[in-house]
Amino acid sequence: MRYTKAMKQDEKYMRMCFALAKKGKGRVAPNPMVGCVVLDKYGKVVSKGYHKKYGENHAERDALLKLKNNEAEGGTLYVNLEPCSHYGKTPPCVDLIIERKLARVVIGMKDVNPLVDGISKLEKAGIKVDFALKEGAEFLNRVFIKNMTRKLPYVVLKTACTMDGKIATSAGDSKWITSDESRALVYKMRKEFDCIMTSSNTVIADNPSMKHRFKCILDKDSRTDKSFKIYQQGEIYIASRENTPLKDGRLDLEAVLKELFKRGIYSVFVECGGTLAGSMLKEGLIDEIYQFIAPKILNDNSGKSCFNGDNVYKIADCIGGDIYELKKSGTDILIKARLQKV
Repeated sequence: MRYTKAMKQDEKYMRMCFALAKKGKGRVAPNPMVGCVVLDKYGKVVSKGYHKKYGENHAERDALLKLKNNEAEGGTLYVNLEPCSHYGKTPPCVDLIIERKLARVVIGMKDVNPLVDGISKLEKAGIKVDFALKEGAEFLNRVFIKNMTRKLPYVVLKTACTMDGKIATSAGDSKWITSDESRALVYKMRKEFDCIMTSSNTVIADNPSMKHRFKCILDKDSRTDKSFKIYQQGEIYIASRENTPLKDGRLDLEAVLKELFKRGIYSVFVECGGTLAGSMLKEGLIDEIYQFIAPKILNDNSGKSCFNGDNVYKIADCIGGDIYELKKSGTDILIKARLQKV
């Protein structure tokens, strides 16, 4: 297929939608992040909008309601997600698009919410519908897609290790592997998630504060108590044998995630040791890994590893991933990768 000037323009404005959508990150869940760009019939940008907060106007409505003289008539509307066609917190965006007499709508991806059927409604109204940058649109709203299709929170595991993959010495010393800049970046990362999850092993070994509005501690045998720093701030959910089923003598980790989802937790940031990380990895419960690698070598095979949850004898059996971001953080390297499901 020939790459045309029109396709190039569609991609340009869809990327603009992505940038607008990201402005709502952390404030729109359980809704997706959506941005919108409106062009008049001459191809001039006349309005932009995005979904700012859950319960407020969707991106299309935000953009179109800024127009007072029907400048959108005969024009093109770009939006990274199929416009809604049902009543929720706000009226259907499709109805407003039709009312404002747009000639064309370019969409990033079809909505995975089964209640949405905006495309057919637009086409029945005589509005041409095209798609652009579908993969980018799906990547942008990967959290929403998992929430909607699997009824589970999106899970990101953060690790910090030496170049030889160690998170602590055999004696348990881990302060500090990474740089001040990397630790400051982790504090910012936490704010992007609904919940921080950790284990009782980590709480007992490191006594971290992990300041956040909602925290989940996996503590099967209730070994932690309010004397630990983590209990001094935020709402705490403790998963123990008292409220969680066991699986092979351990807490059923998927059951914990399902419970968190019921409690309105749509994204989880996991900070833990190798045992929990390895178990979650083996069970296919981790969607992404944020791995900080420090320019240090422990040079001791008895040191504690990032992951310790399986016995693998062939490299072909490794769990694969797709690196989508690689950058320097202080003296360290940060790798962000999506994992292939086991």
